[in-house]
Amino acid sequence: MTEYERRPLPHDFHPPVPAFSVESREVTEGKPLGSAQLHAEGNISPHLRWEGFPAGTKSFAVTCFDPDAPTGSGFWHWSVFDIPATVTELPSGAGTGDMKDMPAEAVHVRNDFGTRDFGGAAPPPGDGPHRYVFTVYAVDAEKLGPDADASPAVVGFNLRFRTLARAQLIGVHEVPAGG
Repeated sequence: MTEYERRPLPHDFHPPVPAFSVESREVTEGKPLGSAQLHAEGNISPHLRWEGFPAGTKSFAVTCFDPDAPTGSGFWHWSVFDIPATVTELPSGAGTGDMKDMPAEAVHVRNDFGTRDFGGAAPPPGDGPHRYVFTVYAVDAEKLGPDADASPAVVGFNLRFRTLARAQLIGVHEVPAGG
């Protein structure tokens, strides 16, 4: 087992909840991310589609988190919530700052790059493989509570108490030393 596989995932600190499924045309479980999902090359949020969530779901939240970032606290690449329960798919690029492919009710908060959008993978050269955990949360309320000025940590705090079920998909990316 490699060092990065031993590092906890963000959900490891939350109470267990049922799982549902999420899939993507661009992200394959455990496989390298495509260039479109890299910060320096495409910076485009991947297509995501989910199903099998509980009947009581009132909204969704979507996040992307790198638990392997050399920060001591990981790195938030994307955090959006208040997606209506009728929306079960986001097209590629929905996480751009203009929000044109996102439901009007959805709220983006700043990622750790400081922007309100999807920020692609950008691990330091030679730091080894990083995992990019795309998570869809089934939420028990239409409105999670925070506003667009909240941090991803505050969103995560609220999700800890409002999540009915969770789906995740993990892609990886590594920049070789000197790259």
